[in-house]
Amino acid sequence: MARETAGEPIEFDIDGTSVRITNPHKVFFTKRGETKLDLVDYYREIGPAIVRAMGGRPVLLQRFPDGASGKNFFQKRVPKGAPEWLQTTIVSTPNGTESNAMVVADLAHVLWAVNMGCLGFHVWPYRAATPDTTDELRIDLDPSPGTTFDMVRETALEVKALFDELGMRLWVKTSGSKGLHLYTRLQPGWDSYDVRFAAVAVAREMERRRPDLITAAWWKEERGERIFIDFNQNAPHKTVFGAWSARPRVAAQVSTPITWDEVPTALPDELTIATVPARLAEHGDPWADMDDDPQSLEPLMEAHRADRASGLMDAPWPPVYPKQPDEPPRVAPSRAKRDD
Repeated sequence: MARETAGEPIEFDIDGTSVRITNPHKVFFTKRGETKLDLVDYYREIGPAIVRAMGGRPVLLQRFPDGASGKNFFQKRVPKGAPEWLQTTIVSTPNGTESNAMVVADLAHVLWAVNMGCLGFHVWPYRAATPDTTDELRIDLDPSPGTTFDMVRETALEVKALFDELGMRLWVKTSGSKGLHLYTRLQPGWDSYDVRFAAVAVAREMERRRPDLITAAWWKEERGERIFIDFNQNAPHKTVFGAWSARPRVAAQVSTPITWDEVPTALPDELTIATVPARLAEHGDPWADMDDDPQSLEPLMEAHRADRASGLMDAPWPPVYPKQPDEPPRVAPSRAKRDD
């Protein structure tokens, strides 16, 4: 399609749905000068992969009206004036506030959000059709100050070894920034509390195995120069940055699914909207069969029950959540000592 003169809207027909892109040549990413239209073209090229990864899920939109270098805000509620064909669902926040969020029903929904300046799709861990069933375990490898990406890689492979021992399949993607995200697709029957318990069990077991490298410490002052497994990314109503989504960084990095063989050598900063489409076309989608192979959470729930039987309390929750049963005091250890 020939590109129009600057500022003229462009209409795209996406499987029978018309999506209007305004200000298509507005620069969104300053490093290479990529525009809103470049981002639209990226999503059109990788469309089946992103719809497969996010399809049917509600999303929180991170909007950057002036591009990645400008101000941003998070938007749960679909704004007034949205097209009639846009699919939405009711989602809740930790404090119980309800919002009408967009559901990624197809590629037209993705492009509509891009036109709104969305440079980040933050995805709920359930399908809109089954909101009481959490079907993803998400293991966020969060590098602490002083750590390296090589340490993140090593942590990912250590977690993969644990899952291999448990007979559970694990998928991996770059975060699009400094970390890696590990995913397990789950069989029906688990809610977000169960999945968070499982994530806590993973973090604690990995800390036991590699205390030099990995920490389950919620309080930053206790982590040291280790990789934190952020179990609270599985708390109810938490969202995680979506697969194949472009990040709001000046070089337009993408949160990209990769194979386990690539983990030792992957260079996340090179995975951008300029490079990912050709890579996907050549090598295919590493997550293509994720939905075909859902896993039982039971091996990790057994580990959770064993931890609790040994006397361990629940791990701390984020401050926005109500106090939970069997949760330790929600105060940093250094402050607790001062108070004593």
